[in-house]
Amino acid sequence: MTRLFKLCFLPLMVAIAMKASHLSTQDLQTFYLYVQNNLASLTIFSISLALGSALYIMSRPKPVYLVDFSCYLPPSHLKASIKKIMHHVRLVRQSGTWKLESDYLMDFCEKILERSGLGQETYLPEGLHCLPLQQNLAMSRKETEEVIIRAVDDLFRNTGISPSDIGILVVNSSTFNPTPSLSAILVNKFKLRDSIKSLNLGGMGCSAGVIAIDVAKSLLQVHKNSYALVVSTENITQNLYMGNNKSMLVTNCLFRIGGAAILLSNRSKDRKRAKYELVQTVRVHTGADDRSYECATQEEDEDGTVGGTLSKDLPMVAARTLKINIATLGPLVLPISEKFHFFVRFVKKKFLNPKLKHYIPNFKLAFEHFCIHAGGRALIDQMEKNLNLTPLDVEASRMTLHRFGNTSASSIWYELAYTEAKGRMKKGDRIWQIALGSGFKCNSSVWVALRNVKPSANNPWEECLHRYPVEIDIDLNERSSDPI
Repeated sequence: MTRLFKLCFLPLMVAIAMKASHLSTQDLQTFYLYVQNNLASLTIFSISLALGSALYIMSRPKPVYLVDFSCYLPPSHLKASIKKIMHHVRLVRQSGTWKLESDYLMDFCEKILERSGLGQETYLPEGLHCLPLQQNLAMSRKETEEVIIRAVDDLFRNTGISPSDIGILVVNSSTFNPTPSLSAILVNKFKLRDSIKSLNLGGMGCSAGVIAIDVAKSLLQVHKNSYALVVSTENITQNLYMGNNKSMLVTNCLFRIGGAAILLSNRSKDRKRAKYELVQTVRVHTGADDRSYECATQEEDEDGTVGGTLSKDLPMVAARTLKINIATLGPLVLPISEKFHFFVRFVKKKFLNPKLKHYIPNFKLAFEHFCIHAGGRALIDQMEKNLNLTPLDVEASRMTLHRFGNTSASSIWYELAYTEAKGRMKKGDRIWQIALGSGFKCNSSVWVALRNVKPSANNPWEECLHRYPVEIDIDLNERSSDPI
């Protein structure tokens, strides 16, 4: 059913060929006589057809190819196990830097860490390993520069692209936006050309990675024969919450250092060496609703300490925004059979039995791989349940959360790197990247593999892949009260 047009077109062409094979000499002479008598009309028709075809080809969106991407792998001395984190927090607390009011909050943090789905080898930036903590601008800048410069440097090395070839640069970091900007840092470091179209996206949450891809895609539709460099990261150093608000402490337990660099191209000659082609991007923003706008915010607590607040409306807002995104994406990617089932159920529910549940399309008929933002264990669990996915479908997301934690907008790229490293990406496979973020936003990007994809050099999983997947044994009775 996914190839309905081709299935209908092929018999038609066969029928025309069979009919033509039975034409007699007299029929051919009659046809030639008709052409000679109507030469002017046929010429006008042919020219119009040629012009129409040319206009159609010129107006079609240019294909956007993902040539390669790289993910930042922090040095081993930045690893932070749960035991090491809690020991360091106690030392910081004793030094008076972080005045936690009670041992209850310490126990709460430890419990969240143990149930978060994060493993023992996630990474924290250098400033948070120090005693006392160094959360100044210099250390924040050092963290982000290390991440984005290393990721971009690996990407240039793997692709052989010269920095002077980059025509478009899009960088996203939600909460850390110094002056000069992060995009300016990359322009200066790699000596990018003066005419580069650079953008710096801030305050857009964990879904900004897809937004950056969509922005780069739009620019590639305008600028011919161009390369676009997309860089996604988040800063942890300056975003460690040092207060006593219980709900604001949750973000400390989830977010970890990470970043990714992606090279896109609209050059037709790059199709042969590119890994993927961008098929769709769908962006949904429900910020016009007050509850959506206020469900995830950065603000000061009652003591004036800045941190991230997650409201009680977050699960409801996330579910509603996700539903809108899926409803928009579904008609673009699902086979006709699934659209038909959905329509039949909709009619039955509307006119026959209002108690019927909505039909949940089988998205595994549209995608072979799922890269669900590793925002937390509960988010991945809910996506697995609501979309009727299998543990294998969400393995990349769970293992990314376990190995690297929530790296914000770059997490979907660590997941794609995991799938490549496992050797599962075959030619023609379709990939769904989906991420949610403050605002509130839910964004999707769809890719198709142009070949059997092998992991690139410096894949972040190459040193630990033999240990994955790992079992994440968490008491199912705890899930109902899971705050993440």
